[in-house]
Amino acid sequence: MSISDSQERYVNFYTDFAFKKLFGTEANKELLISFLNSMFDGREEVLDLEYLNVEHLGPSAVERKAVFDVYCRNSQGDRFLIEMQKADQNYFKDRSIYYSTFPIQEQAVRGDWNFRLDKVYTIGILNFTFDDDPEYFHHEVKLVDVKKKNVFYDKLTYIYLEMPKFHKSEDELETLFDKWLYAMKNLGRLMERPQALQDAVFTRLFEQAEIAKFSPTEQRGYRESQKDFWDLFSVKETAEMKGHARGLEEGLAKGMKEGLAKGMKEGLAKGKAEGIEEGLAKGKAEGIEEGLAKGEKRKAYQIARSLKSLGLPLETIVQTTGLSQEEIDRL
Repeated sequence: MSISDSQERYVNFYTDFAFKKLFGTEANKELLISFLNSMFDGREEVLDLEYLNVEHLGPSAVERKAVFDVYCRNSQGDRFLIEMQKADQNYFKDRSIYYSTFPIQEQAVRGDWNFRLDKVYTIGILNFTFDDDPEYFHHEVKLVDVKKKNVFYDKLTYIYLEMPKFHKSEDELETLFDKWLYAMKNLGRLMERPQALQDAVFTRLFEQAEIAKFSPTEQRGYRESQKDFWDLFSVKETAEMKGHARGLEEGLAKGMKEGLAKGMKEGLAKGKAEGIEEGLAKGKAEGIEEGLAKGEKRKAYQIARSLKSLGLPLETIVQTTGLSQEEIDRL
C-alpha cells in the first residue's frame, strides 16, 4: 500500500480495473483459462471460454440486479462466475448464493424443458478471511447429504480462496496453481518478473500488467480503481482501529469491574475468616484466663475454710488467702 506511483511497475491485481483487464477480457482469456485449469488440477479441463453479460436482473425489472465481475462459459456449457472480493461483509455467503441463482435460472428454456442444468461454478478470490483455520484457504463447497457424507448434487460448486492465508515464498512454489496465487497476491509489489514465474502464460500476464504500456485512458482508469481500493483499505483499517480501541476500552472497564467485585468478595471472605480466627483465639485466651482465675478463687476458698475451722483470727485468714472479710464470713 505504501508503494508510490514512481515505484509501481505492475498493477495491483486486487483492483477492479486490473482484475477485469487480466481475467475479464477476450484478449486475455488464456490467462483465465490457465488459472482455472491450475485450480482444477486435472479434475476439469477448460479448453475455451465465451464471455457473457455480467449484468443480470431478477425475474422482473423492479427486482434488484446483480453485476458480476467476470462471467463466462466453456465449450461444454459449464458456467463460471468469478468474483474478486476485497472486503468482508455481514452476509458474504448469502450474497454468493444469491448471485449463483442467476446462472441457474437463465438456463431455463421456453417451451418444453426437462430441467437439465449445466454446471455452475462460483469462484471467489477473497482479500479477507472467513474461516479460523490458518492453513485452510482453498474451500470447495457442494451440496452434500449430511448423513451419508457424499455429494448430493455435483453441478453446483462454490470455490473460495482466502488469499491472506497464502504465505508461500517464491522458493516454495511447486504447482502452477501455487504460481498463480503468488502472482495474484504479489503482482503490485513486484519490480521484476520472478524466476519461478517463467511459464509461457506468465509472459502474457506481466506484459498485460505493466502500467507503462497502458494507454492514457487505461492509466486513468487504473488510477481511479487504485484510489477506490486505497479508500476501501483506509475505511477498513479505520474501522478495525476503532473496533480495537472500543474493545480495549470495554475490556478495561469489564476487567476493572470484575476485579473490583472479585477483590471485594475475596476481601470480605478473608476478613470474615480472619475475624473468626481472631475471635476464636481471643475467646480461647480469655476463657483460659477466666478459668485460671476461677480455679485460684476456689483454691482460696478451700484454704480459708480450713484456716477458719482451725480457729485462726480473721485478719490472718484474709492475709493468707487474699479473700475479703465479707467473702470469708460467707463461708
